[in-house]
Amino acid sequence: WGFGVYVLGLRHLLLTITKKQTLTFNMYVLLYTILAGLAILPLFLYLRNPYFTQELRYTVTCILLGLRINRIKRSKPFYSMLDCFLDKVKKHPNKQFIVFEKSSYTYRDVDKQSNKLARALSQHASVKEGDTVALFMGNEPMYVFIWLALAKLGCTAALLNYNIRSKILSHACSVCVPHSPPPELRGAVEEVLPTLREQSVRVFVLGEEEEKCVTEGVNTLSSSRIQQASDQPLDPQLRSKVTLKSPALYIYTSGTTGLPKAAVITQERLYMASSMQAISGVASDDVIYIYLPLYHTAGFMMGLTGAIERGNTVVLRRKFSASNFWDDCRKHKVTVIQYIGEIMRYLCNSPKKDNDRHHKVRLALGNGLRADTWSEFLQRFGDIRVCECYGATEGNVGFINYIGKVGAIGKEHFLHKANFSYVLIQYDTEREEPVKDSRGFCIKVPKGETGLLVAKITAQAPFSGYANNQQQTDRKKLRDVFVKGDLYFNSGDLLRIDHEGFVYFMDRIGDTFRWKGENVATTEVTEHLIMVECIEEANVYGVKIPGHEGRVGMATIKLKDDMEFDSKATLEHVKTSLPSYARPRFIRIQNSLAVTGTFKHMKVKLAEEGFNPAMMQDRLYYLEDSKGYIPMTQEMYHSISDGKIHL
Repeated sequence: WGFGVYVLGLRHLLLTITKKQTLTFNMYVLLYTILAGLAILPLFLYLRNPYFTQELRYTVTCILLGLRINRIKRSKPFYSMLDCFLDKVKKHPNKQFIVFEKSSYTYRDVDKQSNKLARALSQHASVKEGDTVALFMGNEPMYVFIWLALAKLGCTAALLNYNIRSKILSHACSVCVPHSPPPELRGAVEEVLPTLREQSVRVFVLGEEEEKCVTEGVNTLSSSRIQQASDQPLDPQLRSKVTLKSPALYIYTSGTTGLPKAAVITQERLYMASSMQAISGVASDDVIYIYLPLYHTAGFMMGLTGAIERGNTVVLRRKFSASNFWDDCRKHKVTVIQYIGEIMRYLCNSPKKDNDRHHKVRLALGNGLRADTWSEFLQRFGDIRVCECYGATEGNVGFINYIGKVGAIGKEHFLHKANFSYVLIQYDTEREEPVKDSRGFCIKVPKGETGLLVAKITAQAPFSGYANNQQQTDRKKLRDVFVKGDLYFNSGDLLRIDHEGFVYFMDRIGDTFRWKGENVATTEVTEHLIMVECIEEANVYGVKIPGHEGRVGMATIKLKDDMEFDSKATLEHVKTSLPSYARPRFIRIQNSLAVTGTFKHMKVKLAEEGFNPAMMQDRLYYLEDSKGYIPMTQEMYHSISDGKIHL
């Protein structure tokens, strides 16, 4: 009502001024009243919504970004992320794009190197439009060169986790192009060569010189052949069939099957994920520090292609190093960093220094940051804006905490809700299924309560699923959720939304838990454990560790009759079969494993009991890096809980 009076008064005043009538005393009073009202309007809006300024800024950013993406969707011919990169090459060819160790590459340098690689791959490896090429390599500039080269040829890049081995690697591979791989990577490929040959998969190793490979099935693409190739632009017709819905990437994600699933990242999805930097306020003059693996959604899409969309500079590092983190940031004048929750904890646990706050970092972008670590990080390293976000590689909905409230993974926004139909539903963690009402439909949870996040699958919010895996694609879909015929994406995550609209992550459901920033599929670990001679049955789950994000792996096992636990054999098998983050840190031995009426292993009670010897009579073992699996003691439990023993 007060605002309405102001508007009517202002209208009357303007009409008087327009007609050049003399202002009366009452009109002067009205004028001052209106001005006073406008002066206190920001205070009124703040009291009504303390986040008004951030809400307004975020709204404007989303509208502008939405208009830009809609223009891209309607553009003829299709405007891809590659075209975005080429525009940046034209705009600032001499600007630094990648800084890596002692080398630096401008946008023009990267463009020319990728042109050479594209021609070499086309001529000597017969790579052509429509092919899928898997990259099995670590963080380095060549990774970026190859991806751009493949994009210029109209190919899809499959980004392989270089920790995978054996059956998992052969399952994930297509055409594999590791560059000068260290022995453990080349050996991993050679180990699965027989299977790859059966699948007609070609393997190329990029080497310094043309060499005759002693291993049948491994081809060499020498650097001399690459450098002899022309660096001139390639014909756009080579990628003429690429559209908005074409697969741009395959990013592998662990699931409940125990084998990696190739999440289909379309060109449209790549653009959407790359816009995260723009939404977070990253500008073209920022310098972003990328040390997360490029096979990750965070490192590649939010980091690398996000930097391309912004046109900024990337400082690339092979792996994360807590001891070198801030020195790198100071040396390269880094202004934006990426993180996962564990990274921030490692930084907070590093020895304190007098120059902890001496840096130019203004923004941290990532996910999985615990509230206590968040507060400690800001207190120690200074006024850095933390932009926490949430989203699954294959998912069709995400959140961003544009307000910066400690502990929240996002905040609801009216524009977001208008474009994405999502809801939290009641979920039975024991039965591992959504709770249904008398009509057979799901039940929404009230504000403030925990529920399973599901998002409606629409043209605006598609779910592209997994490549060549219809069964796993269907498992992520929920049908007849609220009405007959509707279709929703099952995130597999339990969230809570408070009365202010802030979103909080509560837990993961099903057979997958998260440790060291990686998803661990319990069925995969189980399959490997039961291959150990002494183990008859295994039940794998995650347990919480005080002061750590996620859950660490634990297995309860049943030994074969008349056999003892062979700790050495178990250690050797998990070391050769599983990446470090997936190896069970604790092993509990029982005479029999409890199952449900449908013969599913019961995990909830075991997870609650955790790794505390005082909670059980069973034998318990702990994986110590230098000694292997050793008997667990109460003293060791307290040391782990107090943080004296680091996992």
